Amino acid sequence: MNTYHLLHGIAMNVWIYSLLVLWTVLGLFLSPFQTAYLRLRHHWPVDRAVRHLIWLYGRGWLLLISPFVSFSREGVTASELPERCVFVINHLSFFDTYFMAALPHSDVTFAVRSWPFKMFWYRLFMRLANYLEVEDLSWQQTTERGKDILKNGGSVLFFPEGHRSRDGKIQRFYSGAFQLAVAAQCPVVPLCITGTDVLLPPGRKWLRPCRVKLQILAPVAVDDYQYEGGHLALKKKVKADMVDALEAMTVMQAAKVEVVSC
Repeated sequence: MNTYHLLHGIAMNVWIYSLLVLWTVLGLFLSPFQTAYLRLRHHWPVDRAVRHLIWLYGRGWLLLISPFVSFSREGVTASELPERCVFVINHLSFFDTYFMAALPHSDVTFAVRSWPFKMFWYRLFMRLANYLEVEDLSWQQTTERGKDILKNGGSVLFFPEGHRSRDGKIQRFYSGAFQLAVAAQCPVVPLCITGTDVLLPPGRKWLRPCRVKLQILAPVAVDDYQYEGGHLALKKKVKADMVDALEAMTVMQAAKVEVVSC
């Protein structure tokens, strides 16, 4: 690593970590007033208002990292997204969740494992947002709460791999997201993200400049999967679509890097 890249990396880490702390503290201070405003202005329940605040917090994150991270969103537009759906996304980095602020809708409930709830500065907001702690809930409880969210016009987002990939490739999928989609008769919208494993892969604290791309794939209807075991065929279909899309994204990204280096 030459001196320029070393200094650039130090500047990036000081900038992002420092401003992330300040942005988080500011959000903690303003959140009661913002929640009250949203409840009075839009008559939203507390969980809906807090989900919107988390989405705004993520939007601020996208601006905060923009000097060092090139981000783009492609694929299905806001007008083409179902009003309510089950999102599924591949998982590469702790910061994958932050980039979900690029989704055009803010009413998205995350279904996540228990460890994010252990971060005290986020725990209260995750509880207020009615996030699903899938390791703490039975599958019946997860399904019922998920169906209620979808029934009320919101969406649910799953990381079907259950953990971050160590090699950048999609791992085995769990079935929960697809069981919920079939049970609630809501489409599945696959999301593919690349680049966050360069930004911050598992096991590293040092941020690196990168290009991050989020691609929203076409919704997959569940009408043809309404039979016993249909969710397994749906899972196979969605995973295949995501593998193909990620391979194409990786090839395109490599081609862009080669052009730049030339």
